[in-house]
Amino acid sequence: MRLPPAIITYTEEVLREILRFTGPADGTLSRYFRDHPKLGSRERGVIAEGVYGLLRNKAVYTNFAESGNGPTMRRMTLLGLADAVGVDALGGLSEEETQWLTRVMQIDRNTLPVALRANLPQWLFDKLVARDGEAATLELAEALNRPAPLDLRVNAIKATRDDVIASLATAPILCEPTPYAALGIRVVKKPALQNLPLFKNGSIEVQDEGSQLLSQIVGARRGEMVVDFCAGAGGKTLALGAMMRNTGRLYAFDVSEKRLGKLKPRLARSGLSNVHPVQIAHENDAKIKRLAGKIDRVLVDAPCSGLGTLRRNPDVKWRQTEQSITELNVKQNAILSGAARLVKPGGRLVYATCSILDEENEAIVAQFMSTHDDFDLVPMKDVFAEQKIALEMQDYLKLFPHRHQTDGFFAAVLERKK
Repeated sequence: MRLPPAIITYTEEVLREILRFTGPADGTLSRYFRDHPKLGSRERGVIAEGVYGLLRNKAVYTNFAESGNGPTMRRMTLLGLADAVGVDALGGLSEEETQWLTRVMQIDRNTLPVALRANLPQWLFDKLVARDGEAATLELAEALNRPAPLDLRVNAIKATRDDVIASLATAPILCEPTPYAALGIRVVKKPALQNLPLFKNGSIEVQDEGSQLLSQIVGARRGEMVVDFCAGAGGKTLALGAMMRNTGRLYAFDVSEKRLGKLKPRLARSGLSNVHPVQIAHENDAKIKRLAGKIDRVLVDAPCSGLGTLRRNPDVKWRQTEQSITELNVKQNAILSGAARLVKPGGRLVYATCSILDEENEAIVAQFMSTHDDFDLVPMKDVFAEQKIALEMQDYLKLFPHRHQTDGFFAAVLERKK
C-alpha cells in the first residue's frame, strides 16, 4: 500500500528543522509530532524512519541529492524515505523522481570513496583512520550506521531472566539472552512495550547491554553507600539499586531537574526504596562535600560526545565538532576530580563514557592519575573476573558495535588506596 503524498511534505518539513542541528533529532521529532496530532502511529513511524535513514547516510545522500533536478531538500527527503520503506511505497512522486530515486538506490555503495561510505564527518573519519586504519574505521562506521537492536534489563528484585523470556514468548515477542550482561535480553524486533504488564510492573527496563555491563562493573553490594554521579534519567541508577538488593543508600546526582524528573516514574515502577535523587548545581556542590570520603562506589558516566551511540542517535555525528570535544574534555576532567573526593579509602571510582574517542577516555584517566597519586587503576580483566563477565578486556572496558553488538562504551575502574 502506497503512503499518501503528504508524508513527503511532513518529512521534509521536520527534516529541514532537524538539519539545522540546533538540538537532538529525537526531541525535534517529538515536538513536531505533538504539534501534528492528526498523524497516526504508522505515519509517525515512517517519518521518523525516513529522518533517521537520512541522518545515518547523510554524506552519501547529500552527494546523491545534488545529482538530480529540482529542490535538493526534497530529494534528500525522498532518499531518506526510500531508505526506510522503499521507492514503491512512496505516493506522489513524478515519473522523473521515481526513475531518479530507483537508479540512485541501486548504486553499489562499495564503488563510492571510502570517506563517503563511512558517512562520518571528515574530521571524525580522519581521526579514526589515524588511530585504527581505513579498513577498521569502515567496519566500525558501518556498524554505527545500522539501527541498534532493542535490549532489555530484567529487574532482579522482581523477576528472573528465564521467567521474563518465557512471559515475552506468550505475547508473542521473540527474544534471547544477551551474551555478556547477566540480566540482559535482546528482542528480535521492536515491539511496543509500554502496555506490557512486565513493563508496567517494573520487571523490565529498556537498556543497552553495554550500559548494563557498565553498571555491573561498578560492583555495588548490599548495604553499601553508592553514588551515580551523572545519573540522568537513571537507567544505570536502577540497575545499581537492584544489584544492591534494595539495601544501603544510592544517591542519584544530576545537574538537570528535568532529567531527574524522568527517573521518578521509572523508580516508582522499579520497587526500589534505596534510591535518593539529588539535584546538584555543579561538581563542587555543598551536597557533595558533605559526603566526602564516605562513599564505597562512585559511578561517573560523564557528559561526552555520545559518538558511541550513533546507532540510536545518528544526528550526534553531525552536531559534534573538534572544538565541542575539547570543551567536553575540560568538563570531564573537572567532574572526575569532583567525584573522586566522595570515595572512601579502599572504595572505587568508575569513569565511563559512551564515546569512542581516546581524548574523552584514556586521556582523561591518564590526566586524572597524574594528579591523584592516591588512586590505582584496577585492570578491567580483574574486574570482569570478579563479576564473572565472560569477555576479554585488558586495562579498560572498550565496547564497540562491530565487535560486541553494543553501543560504543569506555570505562576505567580506579581504587582509592587504603
